[in-house]
Amino acid sequence: MSSAQHSGANEAPVASGSSFYAAMRILPAPQRQAMYAVYAFCRAVDDIADEGGPEPERLAALEQWRRDIDRLYAGRGETQLTEGLLSPIEAFGLKQEDFLAVIDGMEMDVRRNIKAPDWEELDLYCDRVASAVGRLSVRIFGLDETNGLALSHHLGRALQMTNILRDLDEDAAMGRLYLPREALAEAGLADADIAEVLASPTLDKACRIVAVRARCHFDEAERIMARCPRGCVRSPRLMAAVYRPMLDRLVARGWRPPRQKLHHSRPRVIWAILRHGLL
Repeated sequence: MSSAQHSGANEAPVASGSSFYAAMRILPAPQRQAMYAVYAFCRAVDDIADEGGPEPERLAALEQWRRDIDRLYAGRGETQLTEGLLSPIEAFGLKQEDFLAVIDGMEMDVRRNIKAPDWEELDLYCDRVASAVGRLSVRIFGLDETNGLALSHHLGRALQMTNILRDLDEDAAMGRLYLPREALAEAGLADADIAEVLASPTLDKACRIVAVRARCHFDEAERIMARCPRGCVRSPRLMAAVYRPMLDRLVARGWRPPRQKLHHSRPRVIWAILRHGLL
């Protein structure tokens, strides 16, 4: 993700052409502004994890975010970092633990570039960097606690696994490989280094194992959204409508080298906006 400065709650996110931006544009103004503030927070901490530099400095930057979030929830006001977050926190009951979970996920990337985690560690990572964002989001969308937590769990993991399967080469350039070691072992790639994994014709098998799990999470997310009020799930439905076809395209393309980079289909994004934005 490219660098972006923190923006206040009244500003649109930098990635205005993204599917996330499209999903937020269909929200009523108060929810939209709250989501922009959450998105700006996510961009800021993600940039700390991804932009490189000395590890102690990046860990210190994440720790500063923790202190400023603590300050916010202690009632001592916003700082330059947290500007724009207080209003959505108060309006929608956003939980401190979810902001901190996102920071913890970024710390996982900083402390050691993740390489072939086991399924348990990968699930924890997905929970922190994706489902925790979902837990913040569903409160803004107005979902009830039970369905909101379940949707965050499944859709967050589905989206994150799709990103992992799409961005193998970009992640490798940063020394990261998020495919679980169990899937790599099934593909005969146990203990292989990242370059060997990406060059292997059996990589396709490992990726398809992850794709099966991602599809199961998409299926469960669809079942949850089907029982929720339509107005509360317009944005998550749009995200699923964009990301699930991306997963299908990745499966159809396969992961054998050389791999062509896939991007979200602009017509698909427009179709999703028209379908789910006008419900």
